[in-house]
Amino acid sequence: MMKTLLILGSPRKKGNTEILVGYVQKGIEAVGGTTEVIRLEGLDIHPCIGCGGCEKEGRCVIQDDMQQMYEKIDSADRIIIASPIYFYSVTAQTKAFIDRCQALWSRKYILKQHLQSENRKIGYLLSVSATKGERVFESAILTVRYGLDAMDYEYGGEFVVRGADMKGSITEFKDELDRAFQFGRKVTED
Repeated sequence: MMKTLLILGSPRKKGNTEILVGYVQKGIEAVGGTTEVIRLEGLDIHPCIGCGGCEKEGRCVIQDDMQQMYEKIDSADRIIIASPIYFYSVTAQTKAFIDRCQALWSRKYILKQHLQSENRKIGYLLSVSATKGERVFESAILTVRYGLDAMDYEYGGEFVVRGADMKGSITEFKDELDRAFQFGRKVTED
């Protein structure tokens, strides 16, 4: 049974990103996958301090809620990092989480310790922007892509929606809500 970790990086409760995550979650569960949604906004995750401590053991020296996140990352089969766009990138909460995956990068690339799993570990970006700019998702895609690589997940792509500005306005995008449900099914079946 595929286990998907949905990491919600939006500080806004019940906003467009969280609504989309709900549809993706329903799609995953419709085909027998299990899910866990984690709201980064409620966690105590300090920024990386660049101390290099993780280069020795592949674990971060900062004792906060990120320690439990490492275990969740390692035990999932799929990860979806969900973040609205803030100034053409992911939110501060999402970026702090990804920065703290430096410990996993050290584990993979310095200590040469790779995750062992029966299933391919694949990660995705889910993102919503208020604007419709052609390049609005580029920075978020790169940030998440390299964050997932550090986590030892291959990048499976992104699900993005432009032009959802006001809180809850995504509910007017009926085709996108259906597409989010189908995306959840696809994530589980990949």
